Amino acid sequence: MFSTYQEALDWIHGRLRLGIKPGLKRMEWMMDKLGHPEAKMKTIHIGGTNGKGSTVTFLRCILQAGGYTVGTFTSPYIEQFNERISVNGKPISDQEIMDLANIIRPLADELEETELGGPTEFEVITAMSFYYFANNSSIDLVLYEVGLGGRFDSTNIINPLASIITNIGLDHTNILGNTYEEIAFEKAGIIKEHTPIFTAVKHPGALKVIQKQADTMQAPIFKLNHNFSISNHESLAHGEQFTLQTQFNHLEQLEISMMGQHQTENAALAVTTAQYLTQQGELLLNQQAIRNGLKQAYWPGRFEILSEDPLVIIDGAHNDEGITALVEELTNRYEGKSIHIVFAALKDKKLDAMIAKLDKMASQISFVSFDFPRAAKAEELVKLSQSPNKLAVDDWQTYIPEEIQSLESNEILVITGSLYFISEAKPFVRKYLKNMTISL
Repeated sequence: MFSTYQEALDWIHGRLRLGIKPGLKRMEWMMDKLGHPEAKMKTIHIGGTNGKGSTVTFLRCILQAGGYTVGTFTSPYIEQFNERISVNGKPISDQEIMDLANIIRPLADELEETELGGPTEFEVITAMSFYYFANNSSIDLVLYEVGLGGRFDSTNIINPLASIITNIGLDHTNILGNTYEEIAFEKAGIIKEHTPIFTAVKHPGALKVIQKQADTMQAPIFKLNHNFSISNHESLAHGEQFTLQTQFNHLEQLEISMMGQHQTENAALAVTTAQYLTQQGELLLNQQAIRNGLKQAYWPGRFEILSEDPLVIIDGAHNDEGITALVEELTNRYEGKSIHIVFAALKDKKLDAMIAKLDKMASQISFVSFDFPRAAKAEELVKLSQSPNKLAVDDWQTYIPEEIQSLESNEILVITGSLYFISEAKPFVRKYLKNMTISL
């Protein structure tokens, strides 16, 4: 048994050695041993390629503004491991993580001896979350973010009040498939019988796959630009404003504090889902709760301005769709500025297309290595770049402060790439900027 938080964390992270093992049998085995906690709570399931975390946050904040206590299960973490299991946006305590690990560890050991094999890191954390939320009577509703894909994801043993698929992109193709349609099929695996599905998927082939699965499961489907739509979008200094038309209501001048046109779509998904569940009598929410929740919603590492002067932005653009959104937003907001990109990535991503897009808009691009098993080396990344001003950097913790110090008034430093890198870089850079301000 674990006697410290660090022991528990080391054991959890140690299960990364098992890699990714798609399938639900290990989860079902553990849930059976625990008395099926996943069946004892109200949930909403959120899948998709990008925007899952932001959509979870918009929905959580709307529900909180309406007086609900909301659990969230998200991945990966940005600032601390515990945030993966949170209540009203607050990560559970170190003691609670240790207690949960002590409950799941004997099951993991027993499962290891079966033909199913031991649970992965993600399966262990998912099991911990099910047990925690089901045994916390103060929680009204839990929002579950899919880890990978959907059909065989560890979270896909719940029967939610509603399911959401944010969008479809060509990510994790080595596991999910090489086409939009193949990936959509995996994502659509979270659609349950007679359970409403809300989606912002635009790709025609992917949307057709989702529609087919919804029809098969006799699930009501609500599609962006079909059943709900965004208009009058305007970028604000610190966020976005838009009008949302749904079959339930017409909401003008909604404001969000997260930046990017894509965030209006995530917000629209959250609002439409909340309105539907209110109409069905599952929730009790008014328009003010929606407006307040959207404005308060904040998700770290998503086009986040860490400093205005010097201008330093951090963004977890970890796949092609994320890079496209980042480039669009930088072009929209900072035309004429000199943009310096610091980029790190995992080697199993489609890196050539991502780097090509960054090359086109960056006046300088620096590739960095970081300590993670699947991380690409800076030397590997720089070979993929066609930029005349490119650089490979091994020690990013020395390099980034030097770059911040040298920024001129018309220059921007953008730190982007893998969320695993962002989770290391953000607290480091924020601490450096704070010390720099104090010293001035």
